Amino acid sequence: MAKVFAIANQKGGCGKTNTAITLASALAVKNYRVALADADNQKSSLQWLKQRPSNAAHIQSLDWRNEKSIGDAPKNLDYLIIDAPGALSGEHAEHLISESHAIITPLQPSFFDIDSTRRFLKHLQEIKRVRKGKVELLLVANRVKANSASSRDIQEFFGKIEQQPIAWISERSAYGQLAVQGLSIFDKQQKTYVSIQKQWQPLLNAIIDDPTAWF
Repeated sequence: MAKVFAIANQKGGCGKTNTAITLASALAVKNYRVALADADNQKSSLQWLKQRPSNAAHIQSLDWRNEKSIGDAPKNLDYLIIDAPGALSGEHAEHLISESHAIITPLQPSFFDIDSTRRFLKHLQEIKRVRKGKVELLLVANRVKANSASSRDIQEFFGKIEQQPIAWISERSAYGQLAVQGLSIFDKQQKTYVSIQKQWQPLLNAIIDDPTAWF
């Protein structure tokens, strides 16, 4: 049975789709059978998959924008990554989260993101499977600028909510440049990209089943 990870945050522009496509390609490049399910009406992940070159590591495309499609996936997958909708509420949320082993929440270091993420995490606690500890919550500090005031703010924030991020991801132009080609940093082997890939290692270690040495 596939391990399922929902990438979710109600705040737009926090890097939710980038997190989803980066994880999906990281796993696909290592020859895992991976699907990326897009449950967001903006369909950014679906558009990215349409651009993906045929010679890139294969990622199965799933359209979960319609609630009836949720759970509809091939049986032989190793990993399923869900690009969840921003408005993760009501039965739709319950249904998506019932499919998930963990929720990965990217957070951008700004006052507005911090406030909305705090509300979002509180909201997630209202969902039974999360409250009972059956679904793990993993936070990712995203688009972090080194030594900026915002990264100090974000440190303070993680202290307040008593949960540290599993990974700290720097802001890099490479993500956007590759995304328009249907690629991610894990599709590239050059040193420049490998150094960026290493920032994702703690998150990959938390979600993969085997202790594969990635780099």
